[in-house]
Amino acid sequence: MVRARQVAATARREHGAVGVSAGQQVSSRVLTVPNVISLLRLLLVPVFAVLIVRGDDVWALVVLAVSGASDWLDGVLARRLDQVSRLGQMLDPAADRLFILVTLLGLAWRDVVPLWLVVVVVGRDLLLVALLPLLARHGYGPLPVSFAGKAGTFALLYAFPLLLLAEMPGWLGDVAAVTGWAFTWWGVGLYWLAGAQYVLQTRALVVRGGAATGETGTTTREAP
Repeated sequence: MVRARQVAATARREHGAVGVSAGQQVSSRVLTVPNVISLLRLLLVPVFAVLIVRGDDVWALVVLAVSGASDWLDGVLARRLDQVSRLGQMLDPAADRLFILVTLLGLAWRDVVPLWLVVVVVGRDLLLVALLPLLARHGYGPLPVSFAGKAGTFALLYAFPLLLLAEMPGWLGDVAAVTGWAFTWWGVGLYWLAGAQYVLQTRALVVRGGAATGETGTTTREAP
């Protein structure tokens, strides 16, 4: 049993180190600059929902642009200021996914994007939610965000303002539509690539934990 716990602890350290620069510590601090930015991005979610429902597209575009910029900024500041925290590692992707969900629903409600896009993107997030009980059963928390996942999120967050801008008549709307859908397809592809990576990561962690438990069980049975 002790050996299994040691193996699991080592695996958790390796697992948690993903996405953190070498020599960089993950703190338990709550009040940090990146966390405040992520919280403000969360507060912008209902603001955007109201704006998109009311048809205030200009202000909705502004909110989307600010959200996309803040998503980039909090990550940069976390590394530059050495303020990477456990709360931030959960808060940042949670804010991203909530903003993506609400934005997609708002754009679908306005018939800016088709319903299948909502299903495809939300389906990937539901897949990750389904992995959480399995990870928790083996002593792991949520998986850290991969590069593909972050890139896919960036692409989608930049696609949405362009798709909303595509509703404008004239050449500007045409250019925005082409660019916006390009970002959308790249975003969806990277989003699901990250989903596949998360499934493989989960499988590797579960197999490792099972192997450690099996070795411990064999040792226990052989003990006098």
